[in-house]
Amino acid sequence: MMWRMANDGGRTDLPTSYGLQPPRRSPEDRAEAAAAADPAGPAAGAPAAPPAPPATAPPAAARPAAARPADGRAGGTGRLVGGRYLLQEQLGAGGMGTVWKAHDRVVDRPVAVKEPRVPEHLGERERATAYRRMLREARAAARIDHPGVVTIHDVVLEDGRPWIVMELVRGRSLADVLDEGTLPPQEAARIGLAVLNALAAAHDAGVLHRDVKPANVLIGRHDRVVLTDFGIAQVEGEAPLTETGSFVGSPEFIAPERVLGQRPGPESDLWSLGVVLYAAVEGMSPFRRQTTPGTLQAVLSAEPQTSAHAGTLGLLINRMLHKNPQSRPTVIEVRAALKAVAHPEPAAPAPAAGRGSGPAADPGRPAVPRLGRGARLGVLGAAVTAALALVLVLADPFSGVPDGWTERDETKLVNAVLAVPAGYERNADKAKVTYTDPDGVFAVSLARSEGEKRSPLETANADLTWYEEGGETDYRDTMEDAEGTVDNPVFQERDAALLDVAYTSREEEDEGTRYRELALIVVNGKGVQYRLEVWMPAAKDQAAEGERIFETVKEHLAVHDL
Repeated sequence: MMWRMANDGGRTDLPTSYGLQPPRRSPEDRAEAAAAADPAGPAAGAPAAPPAPPATAPPAAARPAAARPADGRAGGTGRLVGGRYLLQEQLGAGGMGTVWKAHDRVVDRPVAVKEPRVPEHLGERERATAYRRMLREARAAARIDHPGVVTIHDVVLEDGRPWIVMELVRGRSLADVLDEGTLPPQEAARIGLAVLNALAAAHDAGVLHRDVKPANVLIGRHDRVVLTDFGIAQVEGEAPLTETGSFVGSPEFIAPERVLGQRPGPESDLWSLGVVLYAAVEGMSPFRRQTTPGTLQAVLSAEPQTSAHAGTLGLLINRMLHKNPQSRPTVIEVRAALKAVAHPEPAAPAPAAGRGSGPAADPGRPAVPRLGRGARLGVLGAAVTAALALVLVLADPFSGVPDGWTERDETKLVNAVLAVPAGYERNADKAKVTYTDPDGVFAVSLARSEGEKRSPLETANADLTWYEEGGETDYRDTMEDAEGTVDNPVFQERDAALLDVAYTSREEEDEGTRYRELALIVVNGKGVQYRLEVWMPAAKDQAAEGERIFETVKEHLAVHDL
């Protein structure tokens, strides 16, 4: 991708060069910059929030001993922190801290614990500053009551070091997501809207984040977006830990006024959010250069190239990246613009199978037509009336279907005729039809797709791998403990594949429940794929009934162009 950037300054009142020089930093500043560079928090899947510090650092001679717990270990799996938090697994590590997955023995829940690590070469003053910053991080996050900001549970002072205990956010950082590719504008706007609301709550609480970037945005389960790492936040009413004219943070996301040493306001966080939105749709910050001075120069003087993929989001991004803080849109304006992109009107009707209908949006993943929660519960349609269902039913008394079953002609939709139990509710979406029993226990679907280049066995094995790897949809795993088999039967004189898979759901509504899916996959000579699927609970009796339904549907399925 070619990136053309203007470096001649944006407006006539802005100079093209600010004589940027490597800053002269006090020991305090160096400790602060080191803390800001700590990648441990976001990489952990939990916010990078450090803990509470002592007023003064221990004497240099005593430092190595103080850094070790009483049992002589430097920390690690199996260590008990604060008498209650059992460290189980390292989630991430950086220059200033390590984040652990831990178990809180008192309330019996998983948590994330950030262990502070200060380089041995730092002096006592720098060490004390780093610890004070960790305490401020915990205090800043704790004073914000918002679901988009990580929850701080506890701060433990152990071995003279502060440890932060926080909620364990299951998910990935936006930076990790963007490593795999850019986002469409609508999804970028959805995430941006959640971050904006978290920032608004922080600003209302008197906290400026000052380090909004993809690595500090977590995409959690159930579409949750969490803003993390308040390590360099500015808290209203507290003395700054940096000297005038110095700054810490990620250069390509820092607002121009901060680079110039001016006092930042909420508009500075909005600038950073604008850069995040740009990076989400284009893949990188518009101000990134090969060196830090070059990046800072670009922040000050370069006008970003217009985003080629932002669509209607582009105008908002341009306004958010205005060099003059007073010319940027307000939180209310940004919220309205993001809502318009994230939730366009009129809203398109949701697919019958719900959001969990498979990762078809990514061509590298198997197109698994999983049934969503709505289909499982039989809530397919408020829009599907009994009268419409009767119109669509074409029963053939001579078809030989079992008693209590009826034949459905779906030639116009999927070029096939199938039989389903009588009373099942019908819902159609593009080239897929789904029938769900009134109690929402079983569901039958038949889908038709063109342009398939893989064999049925290749498709089934790829699908099984997707299940086994967590059934990732929308940046989150939707299942676990998946196990299954692939067979190669013959259907209508063509080689086919039979996928039999069971998994435990991680969806919020039915988390912990085990399900089973049976799928028959067949492809004709023109690359048209047909997929018959029956969904059922994995419990023994229900699975046996689901198998019977699958075999009966398969026996009476007639695909016209195989």
